[in-house]
Amino acid sequence: MNTTSHIRPALTLLLVLSILCGGVYPLLVTGIARGVFARQAEGSLIVQDGRVRGSRLIGQPFTSPGYFWGRPSATSPMPYNAAGSSGSNQGPTNPALLDAVKGRIAELRKADPDKRAPVPVDLVTASASGLDPDISPAAALYQAGRVARARGATRAQVEDLVRRHVETPAPAILGAPHVNVLALNLALDQAWPRR
Repeated sequence: MNTTSHIRPALTLLLVLSILCGGVYPLLVTGIARGVFARQAEGSLIVQDGRVRGSRLIGQPFTSPGYFWGRPSATSPMPYNAAGSSGSNQGPTNPALLDAVKGRIAELRKADPDKRAPVPVDLVTASASGLDPDISPAAALYQAGRVARARGATRAQVEDLVRRHVETPAPAILGAPHVNVLALNLALDQAWPRR
């Protein structure tokens, strides 16, 4: 049996499949995505005044009292690092998780000392990816008083803004109502510019 007679067809097949699977197919799929889902294919970017402010798909760190805060991020070396998507991998029985949650609750209480309502869980626990751009409506409404005071608005005005930014997947079985933190904060800047 001559091995040379097997090598040539194998190399030809390797070359053909490399071109098809490594070049033609990705270009075809990318072209279809850009044609049918243009916004999503470009990263679901939020553009305001001709400037890219971020993506609807990746959270950003907000720590000022005049902004809504998103879910904590466990990515390293910095929060919301899209190149290093990861969770904390701390299980429910890990004392480090309990300490982290207690610290986050203390931070929220310090930022709004008069607030006595229970803290929504998504404000003190990181998501599995560490990049979650959304919070629950309850988490946004929990922060409305602090944001209103910092912006010189009434709590009712800020709560109304939150309610207008609640998104519900269609059909609802695909997820719970949520609020995109970046979109909400950009709307805040438009309604009540920072002093």
